[in-house]
Amino acid sequence: MKLFLRDDIDALWQGKDPFAQAASQQGEVFRAREGRRTLRFFGSQRSYFLKYHGGIGWKEIFKNLTQAKLPVLGAMQEVRAIEAVRDAGLDTMTIAAYGSRGANPATVESFIVTEDLVDTLSLEDLGEQWVASGQVPVTFKRALIHRVATIARTMHAAGINHRDFYLAHFLMRRDDAEKHNAEGPLYLIDLHRSQVRASVPRRWRIKDLGGLYFSTARFGMTHRDLLRFIRVYTGLPLSQALADTATWSAARREAEKIYRRYFEVEPQMPLQFNEHPGKDI
Repeated sequence: MKLFLRDDIDALWQGKDPFAQAASQQGEVFRAREGRRTLRFFGSQRSYFLKYHGGIGWKEIFKNLTQAKLPVLGAMQEVRAIEAVRDAGLDTMTIAAYGSRGANPATVESFIVTEDLVDTLSLEDLGEQWVASGQVPVTFKRALIHRVATIARTMHAAGINHRDFYLAHFLMRRDDAEKHNAEGPLYLIDLHRSQVRASVPRRWRIKDLGGLYFSTARFGMTHRDLLRFIRVYTGLPLSQALADTATWSAARREAEKIYRRYFEVEPQMPLQFNEHPGKDI
């Protein structure tokens, strides 16, 4: 068994069985399926996020494997990812508690509690504000592209791949967004599917890069924006970076594949949001 309770969570749960408390904790529920619950709860004048895993069962595990998906078996996967991201010097969530018990991967019970990142908004939400206003602060946008590319490079260099690498999973402070300050914290979140190794296999780098590219489709990215990202991500002069045509072509195909799945139409490059009456994001 593994268990960590920070003093504030320990006091809040008042000596109760932490696993039973995590399973029954009341709050604003965001997801409840496949043996998992995600919710926000309040206590001691603070707010927290709780993810509880009650075990997904062998049927769900085999279902994921037959679909070539890696199942999420418990909260410790996110604990390890958060610690690895923080060790890489990146902004991410702060762990307030976690626990795991049981050896059977189908029935292992686990949970993680993180501090709620209050007064923040995602880069996806920020982009939606630009679309709604019809005004894009170009200098600020370019600075954020630089930040995101640096985070992607640092994350992959540290042996971490995200597997849900979208703009929705980057949070910044609202006051920084209002002031067009790209130098403040940029928190990488939703790491429950992330993998941590000595190095990231090419396949998983491609999936992260393609997912990130797809998530920009709403926001009118230009070819210059894409080249700016590539230069920063690789840390190479653009002529050298673009010589790796295999990587960038594969990332583009990954983004196109996701685009087709969501919108059921052929994408135009650079990717642009398609107001298709069928599937929506």
